[in-house]
Amino acid sequence: MLSLMRWLARRSLSNLQRLGALLGWLAYALSAVYRQRLAAHVAQAGFDAAVCRQAVAEAGRMVAELPWLWLRPVDRPLGPLVQWQGAERIEQALDAGRGLVLLTPHLGSFEVCAQAIAERWGQRTRLTAMYRPARQDWLRTLQETARARPGLATAPAALAGVRQMIRALRRGECVGVLPDQVPPEGMGVWAPFFGRPAYTMTLAARLVQQTGAAWLLIWAERLPAGAGWVLRVSEPAAPLPASAADDEALQLACASVLNDEMARLIAQQPGQYLWGYHRYKQPRRVHAATGEETGA
Repeated sequence: MLSLMRWLARRSLSNLQRLGALLGWLAYALSAVYRQRLAAHVAQAGFDAAVCRQAVAEAGRMVAELPWLWLRPVDRPLGPLVQWQGAERIEQALDAGRGLVLLTPHLGSFEVCAQAIAERWGQRTRLTAMYRPARQDWLRTLQETARARPGLATAPAALAGVRQMIRALRRGECVGVLPDQVPPEGMGVWAPFFGRPAYTMTLAARLVQQTGAAWLLIWAERLPAGAGWVLRVSEPAAPLPASAADDEALQLACASVLNDEMARLIAQQPGQYLWGYHRYKQPRRVHAATGEETGA
């Protein structure tokens, strides 16, 4: 499998994305569960069949470009393939020196965000990105090595990773989180997402609350024909609530704000959202001592 990944990594980005679109439709054709989930999530959010069709191809493009992104030599930067909108907001947050939490949904090419940030600001600060380790040994090793680039560190989605991110913020560094990822049981609250309760992480808000860090939204729009990506950085439309009747109510209010912010980003380019992701599933349990996820 690694040999295939290396071979794919040497193909052009445009060819990989064309192949990915075909693979996206193949996966859609072969899995009734995937078809039903994707269509139901698109409809739940109020979008039409055209968005559904685009999302099928874009999900395939997202997967197919991973070998190129993960196995690209360190001395071959993204460079002109990345355009920025709102980069000055990151500059301002770094100047403040109190840490920065960057949030992105499963929208566009979210893998590009971390690499592009590290390339642009890696000599000034480090970005620690949280990820969920794969179950397969070969893929987990690939994740860890491919994402370990200059200016970029990774933190597993476990208690040790949370502590790592808190330490990074207290040093005034950046961290990256996907707040629409379903957290393990006990690490989230049920909050509305496109009008339906979804188990939503409390981590993103707690990182801001516990460290006093700034927070911004970022996502990478995939341009057609392998032309690259536009990274869009924006301020949140609403602040996180500062108080509530109790901590549970506060975390629910914060999760609701974050879900609204993610929905606002998704509405900018709904065809590039990963609608096939099992967003409304029940959370997994975690090991009491380690915080590692267990079960199916």
